[in-house]
Amino acid sequence: MAVVAEEVRAAPVEPLPVADPAPLGLAAFALTTFILSGHNATFIPDLIWVGLALFYGGLVQLLAGMWEFRNRNVFGATAFSTYGGFWLALGTFVTFFVLSKNFASAITATKTDLPNALAWFLLAFAIFNFYMLLWSTRVNAAVFGVFLTLQITEVLLAIGFFMEAHGHANNGWIHAGGWAGIVTAAVAWYTSAAGVVNGMSPRPVLPVGAPFWGELPQVARRPSPMPRRVES
Repeated sequence: MAVVAEEVRAAPVEPLPVADPAPLGLAAFALTTFILSGHNATFIPDLIWVGLALFYGGLVQLLAGMWEFRNRNVFGATAFSTYGGFWLALGTFVTFFVLSKNFASAITATKTDLPNALAWFLLAFAIFNFYMLLWSTRVNAAVFGVFLTLQITEVLLAIGFFMEAHGHANNGWIHAGGWAGIVTAAVAWYTSAAGVVNGMSPRPVLPVGAPFWGELPQVARRPSPMPRRVES
């Protein structure tokens, strides 16, 4: 008679989460957005934001997104990785185009192409941001506020650059988008601070608000501005 040996398998152990990357990602997004928005609102000098876009808003946010993948947070991973790519793409574009040796001739040849390209660039990210805005209603009020103000910012700037491409150089849409971006940065900074402070306190200190549309199923109870979903 054959003896069937029963294979004993150990229960899978869920990897321990790394430190919450959301406050870092939000801080990188907030600071870079503030500097560029200050330029769009005409009170911060030109091009000072490019280094921040490449390294803080770009690289650091991309790394935060990768760590959100490690924490199995699909929302945070998608948001941080995408906007890290946003800043890397924008900073690289400015570095290789605007700061090139052919700056003067390039600007002369593309008086309409440059603002038109920026308008389509912003519109594309506004489309992405729109469905993230809808889903942020299931995270918390603070994160929803970040995506709501960012949506307004991107739409205003896209309209402004489209108008500039059609000859309306001195329109107020870009300035309005700059001020909306400053509000966006303030909301993102607050949400980042809430993640840091609440993560180091025995109870929540800075409120982030409840979800507007019911909480995500099986959300891990962590003091994170972007809590991750766990499997049963």
